[in-house]
Amino acid sequence: MTQLYSDRDLYEAYRQKRKLLFGLLFATALWLVGFSVCIALYVMLPYNDPNGTWYTVAACVWTGLYLLFCFPYLGISYKRCRAYYKMLTYISVGLKEYFVAPFAYVDDWTTHDGVDVNVAVFTVRGVKRDEEMKRQIFVDGEKDFPPFEEGDHVRMITHGNLLIAYEIDRKPQDGEGCE
Repeated sequence: MTQLYSDRDLYEAYRQKRKLLFGLLFATALWLVGFSVCIALYVMLPYNDPNGTWYTVAACVWTGLYLLFCFPYLGISYKRCRAYYKMLTYISVGLKEYFVAPFAYVDDWTTHDGVDVNVAVFTVRGVKRDEEMKRQIFVDGEKDFPPFEEGDHVRMITHGNLLIAYEIDRKPQDGEGCE
């Protein structure tokens, strides 16, 4: 079976998440130092000094720049890294399901729990009505898409429709396997 994830992936995601968090803490410390300097200089001014307005404006601009940094940094970089780390953590400790199904086609990209994924569609037989249904399996967008071809029977291990491992059983060609 071809494994898509290893313990190294979880460790690397943890390191990246920690590095992004330290970057945020550094930016927050830098903002706090600059803001404290503005406040200290403002407090040291004499009463009704006209220069006090400049320190107030500087503190507001400094805070505005910090907020302009924080929203994209936390909303894009850190949020996506945290979602990926969370997904890998769930994979390592969660329940896994094993099944075999024929591959149908590749659907468009989507986001599953904050992680970009490719969608592989498999054909499965319904238990109650014995009808053909489609099952979407999500393949991590950070990994190479497996070499599935239409009609291939794929043995796979999934965690909540997220592909963890797979093995391809090629479909028999015309005339193969027949005596």
